[in-house]
Amino acid sequence: MALAKAYIGEQVLKQGLRFLSQNPERNINILLDWAERIAILKRHKEQVRAIKRILAPEDSVWRKFAIRMLKECNPRVKEKLAVNFFVNASLLGVAKQEQVAREIGMSVPFTLLIDPTARCNLRCTGCWAGEYEAKDDLDTATIDRIISEGKEMGIYFIVMSGGEPLLRKDDILALAEKHDDVAFMVYTNATLVDEKFAEDLARLGNVVMAISLEGFEEATDNRRGKGVYKKIMNAMDLLRSKGIVFGASTTYMRSNFEEVSSDAFVDMLVEKGCRFAWYFTYIPVGIDADVELMATPEQRARMFQRIQYFRKTRPIFLIDFWNDGEASNGCIAGGKRYLHINAAGEIEPCAFIHFATHNIKGLSLKEALQTPLMKSYQKRQPFNTNLLRPCPLIDNPEMLREIVEESGAHSTQKRLDGGVVGLTESLIGYSREWGEKADAIWKQKKEAANSNIDEQVAVASH
Repeated sequence: MALAKAYIGEQVLKQGLRFLSQNPERNINILLDWAERIAILKRHKEQVRAIKRILAPEDSVWRKFAIRMLKECNPRVKEKLAVNFFVNASLLGVAKQEQVAREIGMSVPFTLLIDPTARCNLRCTGCWAGEYEAKDDLDTATIDRIISEGKEMGIYFIVMSGGEPLLRKDDILALAEKHDDVAFMVYTNATLVDEKFAEDLARLGNVVMAISLEGFEEATDNRRGKGVYKKIMNAMDLLRSKGIVFGASTTYMRSNFEEVSSDAFVDMLVEKGCRFAWYFTYIPVGIDADVELMATPEQRARMFQRIQYFRKTRPIFLIDFWNDGEASNGCIAGGKRYLHINAAGEIEPCAFIHFATHNIKGLSLKEALQTPLMKSYQKRQPFNTNLLRPCPLIDNPEMLREIVEESGAHSTQKRLDGGVVGLTESLIGYSREWGEKADAIWKQKKEAANSNIDEQVAVASH
């Protein structure tokens, strides 16, 4: 909490945080007024004003979402989420990131994705991390150093994946306790969540769980193994009983698209207490990678529509990491807003881009942001003027080939048949088909936006 205290003042901070536990229906607007006052950047003030407009209607689904969070979350969790994520990482951290970015001439990410281990207790079909060396562990001292160096640059949001990161749950808890001014999110299969771990999360308050599942029981167990779905349901019940913030992480594929885009699935997530759901389209990298497992372009377009529908009708925060390219101004990887450090220490642009030029064990984090691969990546972003085609792998595969060849990057997988040429050529057909769909959606969106502008001008002229 030191960063927030230094800027705001301890007493003011405590006063604001007390509102999180007192009559949220009445105090939610007071909290937002407070957030607007402490925001440093002009755009952050504008974002807070936009949130206030969204939450103003009494029947707003987002108002219901916010009040539900304030009422149901553990007090320690509410305090840490408010301070570490919204104040340290967002309101204060971003300003520092931009300052450092100007100094080094490269973007500084909002978050770092770190793999504590490549080991896993499951063997999921098509796992994106399945071609890493399964024995790799990133030592705790190196992770600690990365987090510390990140904080010096304004990075106060750390995400962990794997492998199964909870195979190192004690190390993760120790890091979260040491860096109690940082917000952590852990992607997990949830099979190792138990009573003691949930109690530790409640005590610390600064760790959020993102639980992987592929739909209901049959679909999840078909990919992850028999009995996994029931363990996930039990873990969600346990975390909810402790007031822990958690959500779902879902990979949508050709086979499970209908299920995970259904009202019933999203309603189940809300009922279980999920505060968010991250939707990832299947990317053919890792173990048993297969383009045929990918959602079809028609399904991807339909998912775009379904996510818009759920945002208007369900009290849960949803992100579709490829179809939301317009909101993020294209791909956020390559150090632009995030990068990936795998369990071997290799510095990758993205969890799904398994190429690197350097290892974090021989570099500072600031040096890592200035490596040839990150420079090649950032100078091409956004990778397409149509922001519904953000990815340099599945949407613009020719871009990834250029980046790898220009930077001299090597594959970080044990095996990559055909190298970058084989990988990117396998996705040319898909990228063209999706390009046609995406261009039609993009054109429609722009025409609708222009029509609204014309209507506003016409009204103003009378």
